[in-house]
Parts: sequence; C-alpha cells; structure tokens
Amino acid sequence: MDRNKLVKFIIFLMVFMFVTDMVATKFFLYYSISWFDMMMHFLGGLWVGLFFIWFFPPKDTSFVSIVKIFLFVLFVGILWEFFELYVNNFLARMSFNPRDTLSDIFFDLGGGLLAVLYLFKSGVMPKSSNKVQ
Repeated sequence: MDRNKLVKFIIFLMVFMFVTDMVATKFFLYYSISWFDMMMHFLGGLWVGLFFIWFFPPKDTSFVSIVKIFLFVLFVGILWEFFELYVNNFLARMSFNPRDTLSDIFFDLGGGLLAVLYLFKSGVMPKSSNKVQ
C-alpha cells in the first residue's frame, strides 16, 4: 500500500472512530457492552501508530524504529488516560479505576502492534532517492 492509500485509510479510520464514538455515547454502549471501550482503544492505538508511520516514515524496520512507534502510541495513550481521569473525576464524579486504565493502555499498545505489523507487511517506506552511491 502506498502512502496515499495509507493516508486515506487513516482518515477513514478517524471518521469511523468519531461516528462510532458519537453513536456509542448516545446509546450508552460504553456502559452496556463490556468490550466496547477495549475495541475503541485498540482502534485508537492502530490509528496513532499508522499516523506516526505516515507522518514520520521510518527509514527501515529496525528495532529502534519499532520502539519509536510504540513509545509514540504509549505517549498518546497516557495523555488520553489523563484526559479520561480529568473527565471522570472532575466532571462525571466517577472514581479512578487503575484496572481500566491499564487495560486501556494495553489495548492502545495492541493497536500499535497491528500498525507495526502493517509496516512489515505493506512496506510503507519512503521512496529511495535515485542517487548513485
């Protein structure tokens, strides 16, 4: 898959997640379906990982490149958990749940893993220059 198809998929995934979140919020799916939050975090981790691959294309599939993707997904996932903590504690008056937070981060990283596997499978790498070495 080339970079243009990748960006189209990233946009599709973002719109899909937005619409799904709107429907889930309206119909209380996060509370009535136990795995729904996990699915959304997995898709969010996938989106963040693919976005990182598209925005900062790795030069190779080395261990360092893979760790950078995972660290970016982890960083965004932790920022999201701070947002959830703020919303739950101060706006919704719900108590902090460390088990839910760890589960969310785990599924964020699972989505990031799928993005890394996509990187290996599709070979979305920057075009090499035609310079003679």
